[in-house]
Amino acid sequence: MHFPAHAMTELILASSSPYRRALLERLGLPFEALSPDIDETPHPGEAAEALVRRLATAKAAKIAEAHPNAVIIASDQVAVTDGPQGSAILGKPGDGAGAIAQLTRLSGHWARFLTSLCVREPSGSQQLETETTQVHFRTLSNQEIAHYVEREAPFDCAGSFRSEGLGIALFERIEGNDPNALIGLPLIRLCRMLRQAGMDPLG
Repeated sequence: MHFPAHAMTELILASSSPYRRALLERLGLPFEALSPDIDETPHPGEAAEALVRRLATAKAAKIAEAHPNAVIIASDQVAVTDGPQGSAILGKPGDGAGAIAQLTRLSGHWARFLTSLCVREPSGSQQLETETTQVHFRTLSNQEIAHYVEREAPFDCAGSFRSEGLGIALFERIEGNDPNALIGLPLIRLCRMLRQAGMDPLG
C-alpha cells in the first residue's frame, strides 16, 4: 500500500488553543497539539508585527527542542487599534474587566489583527508569514459589551471576541484574505506552506 510522504512525518500544532486545533482538523492531516509554554511578554517598544513574528518563531522552536523530527505549526496574534486614546497593541484580555475595556476601546473603530504563522521543518528551516485582517467594529453600547462578555467570556482571545461565534455580531465589516485568520490560523497560507514542506493536505 502506498502512503503519502507526509504520513511518516510527525505534524505538531504548537498551541493549546481549541480554536486553532479545530481549524487544523479541517485539513484532515493527523497531528498532535502541544502547548509551547513560552513567555509572551512584549519587549519594550516592540512593534506589533515584530512581536507576533517573534512569538510564532519562539513557539515553534520550543516544541522542536523535544520533537526535532517533526513539522511544527505555530501561530501568534495581536490586535492593533488606533482610537482617540492613541495606537495600542491588544493581546488576550485575561478577564472580564480586561475584555470590557478592550471592546469599549474598539467600539466604533477599525482594528488590524496581525496573525503570524510559522512552519518549521526537521531540517531547522522555516517559513514565516504574517496575515493582516482589518475589522470595523460597530458602535457598541455598554450593555451590549457587558452582555457579550458575559455570554462568551472571550478572555483568551486577542481583541476580546470569538469571530466563529457571537463575536460576529460586534462587527460592521471585515476586510482580509482569509476569515480563518481572525480565529488564529490562516488556512489558505498554511496549506501553501505545508505543500512547500512536503505535506500537501490533498495528498
